[in-house]
Amino acid sequence: SLSQTSGYAILALGCLDSCTDDYLQAKDIAACTDIPLPYLSKLLHSLAAYGLVASKRGYQGGFHLARPAEQISLLNIAEAVEGKDWCPKCLLGLEECSHGRRCPTHDFWQEERERIRGELARITLKDVADYERGRGGRLPKRCGRG
Repeated sequence: SLSQTSGYAILALGCLDSCTDDYLQAKDIAACTDIPLPYLSKLLHSLAAYGLVASKRGYQGGFHLARPAEQISLLNIAEAVEGKDWCPKCLLGLEECSHGRRCPTHDFWQEERERIRGELARITLKDVADYERGRGGRLPKRCGRG
């Protein structure tokens, strides 16, 4: 499963998706998502460094999606937050597991990893944000600054 940090990133980006024409300050995103502000600030800077979020300093500055939500996959988010190798290479956690020295779960896990990566590449931020809004979750239907 993805980490809590990835879940927070999805919520923060979903909040930004609600305000497509505006920059939001970190404090407004924190209010929207209930993510602690210091943690959120570090997370937003990581997302900006990866190119998922644009940031602007100064008056009316803040954060904005760098591209439309339908062009941001869950795989993009996971890799931005957790790195390219976020999914463990060995299901059993064995460092010596490789194609040359396979553990009993090696072939199964290699197929599942590819399936998981494929699904995360297919599912977009828009899909998740729409779901969260539709179920009355934390994301607003439209932008509303706190």
